[in-house]
Amino acid sequence: MRSVSADDVAAARPAVESIARRTPVLSSRTISERAGGIVALKAENLQRTGSFKIRGVAAKLAALGDGCSAGVVAASAGNHAQSLAAGARARGVPCEVFVPADAPLAKVEAARGQGATVYMGGDSVDECLEMAQERAREGGLAFVHPFDDPDIVAGQGSMGLELLEDVPDLAKVIVPVGGGGLCSGIAIAIKSARPEVEVVGVQVAACAPYPESLRRGEPIPASSALTIADGIAVKRPGNLTLDLLGRFADGVVVVEEDATAEAMVVLMERCKLVVEGAGAVGVAALLGGQVAAAPSGTTVAVLSGGNVDPGLLASVARRHETESGRRLVLLTRVPDRPGNLARLLVQVADTGANIVDVSHVREGLDLHVRETAVEMVLETRGHDHAQRVMAALRDGGYATQVIR
Repeated sequence: MRSVSADDVAAARPAVESIARRTPVLSSRTISERAGGIVALKAENLQRTGSFKIRGVAAKLAALGDGCSAGVVAASAGNHAQSLAAGARARGVPCEVFVPADAPLAKVEAARGQGATVYMGGDSVDECLEMAQERAREGGLAFVHPFDDPDIVAGQGSMGLELLEDVPDLAKVIVPVGGGGLCSGIAIAIKSARPEVEVVGVQVAACAPYPESLRRGEPIPASSALTIADGIAVKRPGNLTLDLLGRFADGVVVVEEDATAEAMVVLMERCKLVVEGAGAVGVAALLGGQVAAAPSGTTVAVLSGGNVDPGLLASVARRHETESGRRLVLLTRVPDRPGNLARLLVQVADTGANIVDVSHVREGLDLHVRETAVEMVLETRGHDHAQRVMAALRDGGYATQVIR
């Protein structure tokens, strides 16, 4: 397999620009203050199809030319599938994609909406890759790898060219890493023009094969791929991308699931940006200290995608509300007689807490025959207010237990 150069990235750019948008670089005072340096966000979550993947797809389809007239096939956690479907639709060629059984529904439906035939099965992207390659051989289709392909890498590198042009004082770029195509392409583009700029990759701890693979100089599969950052849950690095990251990037760091979820909330709450877990790991690394902001110049965190299931986003937000003390679930007991529930709720209302949900619990607890437990979900103004709510209930004679 041939390597990739800065000339390849430049040559792929016209094809990328024919389909992909030039996404904005946005400032963030909140993240800059918390990271201790000037931080900007490359908002690729606003890209067509919701992720950077359309860049590599555009370059690959242009390179294939008439070689894809019978159709294209790929394996993907979801974002590559959407992008390939969109690119194939624009060219009027059939598209088939294989996605893991637990792929996010929003991504699967989006690929179908772009006209792709979607096959669900396999426990990981790696298993789906084998099925897609077999389908390509049987059906005479053009196989489009999601990352380990020179044309894909060159197309992703167009983002690096944009950063060089849009951020004059660029000092560091932090890039999510799954298969490594995006980080490789960006690193090639930037390092070839300005070798002093740092390019750092980020993986999530639940699926982080790159640090060990880079140390050993060969692909070492990860043992798991179950993570909130499904878009970068690639168990095995590509041979091409591993070599390129080893040559051009300045290292790969790892962040935890909780930090990734918190970064998603910060981006949503403070920056008004919906970003999937895979796209938020760069911000997680900045906020958690795994990567320091550059002491001078601008550090750019790449938000690689925004395709997240609403249900998952709601769960992440609820978890944040609970941890910040703004969502409180309490269990208490009252005599099972008329009027006692109303008195309890009045006591809560007097504290200024908002009652979201109330339910009686009569099963599974050691209760007096004339007693019932009451579970309440409350919204408060933070930890201090939550403590005042619980103190008021105790003073009112209600023994309370925090559930979560």
